[in-house]
Amino acid sequence: MLQRMPDWAAGEKVLPMMELIATIALAAPGADGRYRGRIAESAIETWLKCARAHRTMLVLNLQPGRATFLDEVTHYERWLREPDVGLALDPEWAVGPEQVPGKVFGHTTGDEINEVAQWLSRVVRQHDLPQKPLIYHILRPSIISDEAALTSHPGIALVKSVDGIGGAADKEQTYREVMRGTPATAHAGFKLFFQEDAAQGPLMTPSQVLALVPRPDYVVYE
Repeated sequence: MLQRMPDWAAGEKVLPMMELIATIALAAPGADGRYRGRIAESAIETWLKCARAHRTMLVLNLQPGRATFLDEVTHYERWLREPDVGLALDPEWAVGPEQVPGKVFGHTTGDEINEVAQWLSRVVRQHDLPQKPLIYHILRPSIISDEAALTSHPGIALVKSVDGIGGAADKEQTYREVMRGTPATAHAGFKLFFQEDAAQGPLMTPSQVLALVPRPDYVVYE
C-alpha cells in the first residue's frame, strides 16, 4: 500500500493520505486528568467522507498526553476496522504522570510502538483488511528509545516520519540525525510545514525532498 514518492521514469505511483489529529494533547488536565481531548465521532465521519470523496486514505493522528498510546488506539477501533483508515503516533505529546504537554518533549519506546503495531496487525487479520500504515512522528532522537526493538508485523507498514521546522539545510541535518540508527523495519518519512518552514527560507522542492538519504516513502505537508 505504501509506495515511494514519484519517480515517473520508473512508473511509481503516489498514494494520497490525509492526517487528522483525533486525540489532541491539552495544557489542562481535562475531566479525567489525562491532558488530552478526543474529537467527536461525527467529525471523524465527516473527514472520512471527505477523504473518500477525494480517493485518499484517512490517517488518525494521536497525541496522547498522559494517556497511553494503546488506550487511545483501542478507542478508535471502530474506525481502524475501515480499510482506508491508518494510524499515526505523535510521541512528542506523550508525557509522563507528572508532566504537561507543551512544557516538555514527550517520549515513547520501541516496545510501546510494537504493542500498538501488534494490536493493529490483529485488527487487519481479523477483518481481512488491506495493509495499514503505522506512522510515528519523531522530532529529535531523544523522543524514542530502544528503537532497535521495533519488529515487522503482518499487514502493517511502519513509517518513521521526521518532523522539524527550519530552512532546507536545518531540515536536512535534522533528517540525518533522526534517521540515524533507524531499523530496517521502518520506512522513511519527512514532514514539511507550509508556513513555519517558508518563514525561514524557501520551502523545499519535491526534488530536494526526494534527494534525501534514505529517500522518503512518506511525505507530509502541514
